[in-house]
Parts: sequence; C-alpha cells; structure tokens
Amino acid sequence: MSDCPRDLLYAESHEWLQDNHDGTATVGISAHAAEAMGELVFVEMPEVGTELALGNDAGVIESVKTASDYYSPVSGEVVAINEALEEAPGIVNEDPYGEGWLFKITLTDAEVGKADLLDAAAYQDTIIEE
Repeated sequence: MSDCPRDLLYAESHEWLQDNHDGTATVGISAHAAEAMGELVFVEMPEVGTELALGNDAGVIESVKTASDYYSPVSGEVVAINEALEEAPGIVNEDPYGEGWLFKITLTDAEVGKADLLDAAAYQDTIIEE
C-alpha cells in the first residue's frame, strides 16, 4: 500500500490537493492510483486559463494497461500545468507527490470542495476498502 503524505487532502477519485497558501493549490494523482494504472504513457492536461468546477474532468491519464479521467478536486482557474509530463509522463509513477504534479489552480473559494476532501488517514481507509 502507498504512503500518503499527511499534509495533502485527497479525493475519493484519487486526486490529491496541496494548498500553496497563496490562493492556489497544486493537484496530482495519488501513488495508489499511479501504481494501479501501471506505467504511464500519456497525460492530457487542462489548458492554462481553463475554469474548472469541483468534480469536472480535468484530463486523461493513459497507461500501458488503461486510460482514466482525472477530476478537479476544487473549483478555480488553471494557472500552470506540469509541462515536463508531456515528454516524460512516467514522472507521475516515480514521484506522484513531487515532480509528478499535474496542474496548479487558483481557488475560487478557499473552502469550496475542501469539505469533500479526505485527510491522509481517511484516504488510506478508502483504498484499503477497494
């Protein structure tokens, strides 16, 4: 089972959120999701400037085994994408909580969606149940 950093919040759909404490947040997928998908071969990113609402499709991640949508865990505007993933999507497998982040988003409301997110312990409980 994957270790989940305790300073992040998690969606049941396996995205993580890191509050950057400047009105933005960084979003990625959990190590559990990356491991379950296997070797990633493509990551579709949202465009910078895209407005995402809580739960909106943000992009697609493809592996040698499957393709899966990923979702925005909060509402806001995409302000940056991890361009390194265009050439090396496997970074997500290697470092999902660091260099493998997907996008950064300005928060429409600092509390929007956070009530629906899980802390690390609660997320660990959901993946044990799978």
